[in-house]
Amino acid sequence: MSDKNSPLAQLEHVNITVEQPKEAAALLCRLFDWKIRWEGAAIDDGYTLHVGNDHNYVALYSTGSSDHQRPDHQQNGMNHLGIRVDDLEAIEQRVIAEGLQPFNHANYKPGRRFYFIDTSNVEYEVISY
Repeated sequence: MSDKNSPLAQLEHVNITVEQPKEAAALLCRLFDWKIRWEGAAIDDGYTLHVGNDHNYVALYSTGSSDHQRPDHQQNGMNHLGIRVDDLEAIEQRVIAEGLQPFNHANYKPGRRFYFIDTSNVEYEVISY
């Protein structure tokens, strides 16, 4: 139950399919100072890591050896993930240090942003307000 000052709904997690979930999770931990909240076996002989903070996370799922073809297990079936940060320049330097290429920088009302694509071919928008 929420009080009148709390939002009725909050995004808790996003689940995406990647080929190398441990590698993807390690990158997100280095870039955003996140932690691995949970990891283990997942549906269809897969493997999942939950990486984020105490309030929300990204679930990184990889399919296992099964031949199950499920429509909800699409590889990168989205446009991008938006991550809000306090220090845009510091995160951009971390992205560059990882050998990734920031692009599409913009200053707009109400903030600033850039994008990058990680080693799993997932696109991120990094935003600072």
